[in-house]
Amino acid sequence: MTAKIYPVTITGVGKGLPEKVITNNDLEKLVETSDEWIFTRSGIKERRVVSGNETASSLAVKAGIEALKYAGVEAIDLDLIICATSLPDNLYPSCACEVQAQIGAVNAAAFDVVAACSGLIYGLKIANNFIKTGEYKNVLIVGVDVHSRFVDWNDRTTCVLFGDGAGALLVQRAEDEQNDILCIDINADGRMGKELRIPLYGSNCPLAEPNSPELQHVNMNGREIYKFAVNRTPESILNVLSKVDLTVNDVDKYILHQANIRIIQSIAAKLGEDEEKFYVNLDKYGNTSSASIAIALTDALEENKINYPSTIILSGFGAGLTWGTAIVRWRAKDHRCHSESI
Repeated sequence: MTAKIYPVTITGVGKGLPEKVITNNDLEKLVETSDEWIFTRSGIKERRVVSGNETASSLAVKAGIEALKYAGVEAIDLDLIICATSLPDNLYPSCACEVQAQIGAVNAAAFDVVAACSGLIYGLKIANNFIKTGEYKNVLIVGVDVHSRFVDWNDRTTCVLFGDGAGALLVQRAEDEQNDILCIDINADGRMGKELRIPLYGSNCPLAEPNSPELQHVNMNGREIYKFAVNRTPESILNVLSKVDLTVNDVDKYILHQANIRIIQSIAAKLGEDEEKFYVNLDKYGNTSSASIAIALTDALEENKINYPSTIILSGFGAGLTWGTAIVRWRAKDHRCHSESI
């Protein structure tokens, strides 16, 4: 007997952003740079950074609550919380457990996924599999990273690129038997991990031979990351499209990881697609890592840049090196499920 496969849909989106805005002109006080130098190379105008007692978990909570409100779902109905984060507040407890406690999701399991800027797609893959097999009905995914505490503010090649933020998706079993998660592809090449890394500072036991811990700052080979992104991402997009017998002509909107405008433009060119189909908001937030795709989807919906219905590509790439793509169908809110009707 064939096991039943349940349909899956995304019903909620949300974002959580710090209050503090740092412009390119502000960065001139820290490093030798300019608004023109940063913007022409990255497409970034400003970014948000945590200040005072703001944390990764506080941003994640904001995003998660927004996604629940968007869908009309209560936290108590959640079965699982996945936080995609490489830069949480603590090594443990997990950011997901902190979110679970703060929003009152007492019935939810919770864990973190570490896949850097691809983390949201990895989380979506996990959520999709849990729901379509019937294990869970309601899964909250939050991508969150706080890079501002882990960049070298004297290094103009990295400190100008990153911003802090959280973005969330609520994923549920669809009530109308229409599956809106058409295909998800995730990949990794650990052999290239050295090209983008943040070492974890730690000293050996005093009774052992001493080690030489590195500073806990972003180390990035920008040239290699660019080549990786503009090659692997189009391959991944074409791969998932082929698996469901679609082509780029069937895609209405691309929501890519917001790393660099030149990367997005190069991916569009490789796919032979009009850049107008690629939503971009990195000018406002910089590279928010695992949060960027969900923040971009939330903004695109708020700005009415996505029609109903639409076929959307969500695609990320980052440290690991990891990459992944999802094809999702976006329908009007009234045509997707709510927890009380499940």
